[in-house]
Amino acid sequence: MTSPPVLIIAEAGVNHNGQRDLAFSLIDAAHDAGADCVKFQSFNATRLASKTAPKAAYQLGKTDAAQSQLEMLKALELPKAWHADLQRHARQIGITFISTAFDLESLNFLNTLDLPFYKIPSGEITNALLLWHFAHTGKKVILSTGMATLSEVEQALAILAHGMTHHRMPASLSETWETYATDDALKLLTERVTILHCTSQYPTPMREVNLSSMQTLRDTFHLPVGYSDHTQGITIPIAAAALGATVIEKHFTLDRNLPGPDHLASLEPGELKQMVEAIRDIGDAIGTPYKRPQPSEWNTRRAARQILVTTCPVVAGATFTETNVGSMRASSGISATHYWDVLGKHATRNYDEHEPIGKD
Repeated sequence: MTSPPVLIIAEAGVNHNGQRDLAFSLIDAAHDAGADCVKFQSFNATRLASKTAPKAAYQLGKTDAAQSQLEMLKALELPKAWHADLQRHARQIGITFISTAFDLESLNFLNTLDLPFYKIPSGEITNALLLWHFAHTGKKVILSTGMATLSEVEQALAILAHGMTHHRMPASLSETWETYATDDALKLLTERVTILHCTSQYPTPMREVNLSSMQTLRDTFHLPVGYSDHTQGITIPIAAAALGATVIEKHFTLDRNLPGPDHLASLEPGELKQMVEAIRDIGDAIGTPYKRPQPSEWNTRRAARQILVTTCPVVAGATFTETNVGSMRASSGISATHYWDVLGKHATRNYDEHEPIGKD
């Protein structure tokens, strides 16, 4: 049985730059590239960042240095009034619309849109209240783990487990661990949670990708894993797919030269299409764990495999020996694998030179 196709999420994020037409164009570009989903970000800037919150270093390089993080985020909000229209447009052209919530108000709003699943951003992996409510929606969740330690990932899973199994919030953090240790919780986590490895730097230096830790997440938690990529280019997400990622998320933009914090680490539409095609090829190429001839190999196998032949004329009754038995490519006969089995046996008829042994 082959593995299911990799889910490819084209991350539009905040690359709409607060422009409605650009948001619609991003959906079109994601669809044209062959992605499964196009994802935006839903947040209330005043609930997400205080006036004193600093910008990250990568944000300073692509935005007005005098502008605060709060002011930057305010300009990049996706208005609630746009969501339904964007979702409708995505549905009409055949791509799934999703969005990431960064605060509880936004999550409650997204819940009215009946999205197929939720993506939990890396920055919220320690936001216990929001994690619990993500889980409590009953939807599948994809948990991104940028900046996190392994213990922080497990704590997040414990909170998600509690939210999936209880109607009330926990009285303490330790209560989430008690839930996490139950068979029912582990079953629900397996059914509903995918963990994404991620490095939260834009763009991510190659030496900080640490792609092997995606496999560490899979081996530690026995959950499906994927990769959220912030490197430049398409090499690393393709490699992640080859290593077993079930989900690939990649930022994209219509133009890397546009102003805004995330454009520089984003793919342009042609590159996004190349990435999607390469990942689809990887999915086809991975195949199954069974080593066996492929359908197209049988003809080559018949033409390329050697069989046992006589190296000189052999008369009936003569003994097959190392001096008169060899191997060549031929139309039919005994596989050269049986070389030692034939030695010492007697010819049942006359053979010409280079005649397949055992051929009637």
